[in-house]
Amino acid sequence: MRILAFHPGAHDSSAAVFDDYRLVAAVQEERLTRIKGSGDGIPWLAIDEVLRIAGWTRRDVDAVASTRAFYPSIYLRPSLFKEIDYAVRRWRGKEPGLREMWRECQRRGTTDTNAIFSAARFLDANGFRADAQLFFANHHAAHALPALFFTDWQDALLFTADGIGDNVSYSIRTLKNGALDCHFGDDRDLLRSLNANSIGQAYSFATALCGFRKLRHEGKLTGLAAYGEPTLAAEIARRFRVGPDGLIATDFPGEVEIGDEMARICAGAARETIAASIQKATEDLMLEAVRYWIDRHKVRHLGLGGGLFANVRLNRLLAESLPLDEVFVFPAMGDDGLCVGAGLSFLLARDGLGVWLGKRYRLDSVYLGRDFDRDIDIALGATAGLRRHAGAPIEGAVERIAAGQVGAAYLGRMEFGPRALGARSIIASPADHAINDDLNHRLERSEFMPFAPYVLDEDADKVFEITPVNRYAARFMTITCGVRPEWRTKIPAVVHVDGTARPQIVRASENPTYAAIMRGFRDKSGLPVLVNTSFNVHEEPIVNAPAECARALVDGRIDFVVTEQAVYGR
Repeated sequence: MRILAFHPGAHDSSAAVFDDYRLVAAVQEERLTRIKGSGDGIPWLAIDEVLRIAGWTRRDVDAVASTRAFYPSIYLRPSLFKEIDYAVRRWRGKEPGLREMWRECQRRGTTDTNAIFSAARFLDANGFRADAQLFFANHHAAHALPALFFTDWQDALLFTADGIGDNVSYSIRTLKNGALDCHFGDDRDLLRSLNANSIGQAYSFATALCGFRKLRHEGKLTGLAAYGEPTLAAEIARRFRVGPDGLIATDFPGEVEIGDEMARICAGAARETIAASIQKATEDLMLEAVRYWIDRHKVRHLGLGGGLFANVRLNRLLAESLPLDEVFVFPAMGDDGLCVGAGLSFLLARDGLGVWLGKRYRLDSVYLGRDFDRDIDIALGATAGLRRHAGAPIEGAVERIAAGQVGAAYLGRMEFGPRALGARSIIASPADHAINDDLNHRLERSEFMPFAPYVLDEDADKVFEITPVNRYAARFMTITCGVRPEWRTKIPAVVHVDGTARPQIVRASENPTYAAIMRGFRDKSGLPVLVNTSFNVHEEPIVNAPAECARALVDGRIDFVVTEQAVYGR
């Protein structure tokens, strides 16, 4: 079955395609619009991109899976009066606005989205076959299921946390004895009246209070927290609690009240204090909540999803504080990953748990975007001011990095998710901390944000505190860990002020050229680590198309680009 899945969000829209259980392609809309966090309903650019990658058209699609997010209201089943109103609007050239499906379900008192949504109209208007199935996934199920599907676990706690989706900010599921049970956060909670209880929303308000942008710069606070003291944490924490039922509770009636209280608590405080305080309050609350469910169900594996778990320090705390055998965070843990979860939700509903569990596999990579290897060398070679350097690409890249230059790896299919993982990565030597200032200046980034390292699988344990618990997560840069003391002064460019790093563990089988550059640099310098930061200027999405790569090189953001064929510079 050919399955198209997408998340039509107000931010971080995305699309994916499955050939039955095989995830073929996945792309964020922002990579195509070039607007960071892009989301304006149905992500048509990403939809057509993933179909193009798969070699399908819309008429080849057998099933469409979506979250209950933003759709044009013309697809709702309206009253006769509304039908006439929509017709008049269209005649005047004014299309009706977007409506959020889960809030429409609440308004109409139903959990059956198809009862309020005209599948036939949507399919017909957009070039899909009339017999294509249309499926709506629960928001938090779509966060949770990828954190289980890409494992081989026989027991697990699946814990999700974000701002809000389908009326809740958390969900709790356990896999045990062949049963997947939801304890909170599925469609049974869609129509309930619930107080606002999202520590993620509090974190977003803290982000804004520090002068950054909500829903985009929360990661800045995670990095900034190491520079402050959590003197406000106790006051923040008093407003959030874990109840005797293991659920997070507050007295806030709504999101506005959370914002008002955070403004009151943080008034006049330095941004370092705010960051450290919300980080500690978040860590303490989530550790207590997750520990409750781990202890109650005696499971040994933890799967995490939702935007709150983009917080790599929190993920480390959970991994190191709980009795676990392994933790996994789906690499696209935020709303951009909901498209994958929607597809997996459809497959679970179609086949049942037994079949679904039997189809699971571990992720080798998230190289799920377009492969421009046939085009990148043509584009770079045709760009005025750029030239192709003689010699082999791997040796050329190693020589330049060892000489202190900053390069970019543009290799194969683009990564899916928020992290650059070697397909669209900026790479540099970690030996001199001054490279941080140079990179921050070139990329217009904040000075306190740590750069991440990449390391070969064979060297990871030697440099970092890698264990069986965090190793899988560390392959996708979703967790921090300690840097071993003897290495901290040798690779200062990738060591944060708190002695940690967020590594990417690389295996040659997934990205041979990227691994070979690392191996060559290690053999030449004695350092088994390179800087890996995303190939983008601050506030721009990660580079996708060849023209974007060429522009970055022309603009001096980097000194060279390495492709599968050659090294290019100015």
